[in-house]
Amino acid sequence: MKTTKYYIAAISAFITWGLFSLVLKPIHEYPSLDILFFRVFSCGILMLLIAFLFKRKQIKETIEIFKALPKSEKRKSILLNIGGSAFLMANWFTFIYVVNHVSVKAASLAYLVCPILTTLLAYFILKEKLLKTQWLSVGLSISGCMLLSYSDIMDMFFSVIIGLTYAAYLVSQRANKGFDKFIVLTFHITLAALCLLPFYPSYGGPVPTEFKFYFCIETIAILFTIVPLFLNLYVLSGINSSTVGMLLNINPMIAFGLAAFVFKENISPLQITAYGIIFAAVLVFNSHHIFAMKQKMTSISKGS
Repeated sequence: MKTTKYYIAAISAFITWGLFSLVLKPIHEYPSLDILFFRVFSCGILMLLIAFLFKRKQIKETIEIFKALPKSEKRKSILLNIGGSAFLMANWFTFIYVVNHVSVKAASLAYLVCPILTTLLAYFILKEKLLKTQWLSVGLSISGCMLLSYSDIMDMFFSVIIGLTYAAYLVSQRANKGFDKFIVLTFHITLAALCLLPFYPSYGGPVPTEFKFYFCIETIAILFTIVPLFLNLYVLSGINSSTVGMLLNINPMIAFGLAAFVFKENISPLQITAYGIIFAAVLVFNSHHIFAMKQKMTSISKGS
């Protein structure tokens, strides 16, 4: 199976992201802004080092491609990349705030509703077409969200904010084509770091002195940001993005499990039902891909 290694890489990346709260919770006493500052600064420095040490050729190619663009395309590219950086920064801050000050289950829900929000934004902004089953999944997701709103409206509110910021990032970047994706991501994170830097003296707290804080921040930067991003780049060279999107749901399912069994957050039967409906909606949304994979596996087994 030539694709097995790509599936292993994808599953590894999303399991890692699903365990993110295990590293965030130990530093929950620190302000969310401080965690955001240090995470973005660490990621920016590390990604710049990687880019200049190992991606010099891609940097030169990206600059040449940008210079060759017509003026209108240059303007569009600048707007997409600045907007992408802003959405990414907003997503990171809201996720950190919700995990540390609201609940882990609210953060996990965000990445269940994110595919649906992405679909709606793509439909209205990018004019992408939807299958009937995908519209059905949107309806199921909305019904699940309504149940969660009845159970805990604040969890639902914060989940939508997290999901919406990441959905906006994904949709904005669908139109951002022609450039090396790692270089683009490095630009987004570096720009976020430069935008946050002037605010750090005024809004940052006292410089942390605990080893635990820096250990967690560097773990977040390397293990929960850069490594999964490298894995994703590798995965996308071997399997299609829709399959990767389907595997993304490993992340919130693990996070929800941690909320229930590790952090002992209060989860009602109504919430479990709502999460189940939303997860079912994600499966329905990707059902045509699941059936296609099943048919492919059947044909392979018959051929052998």
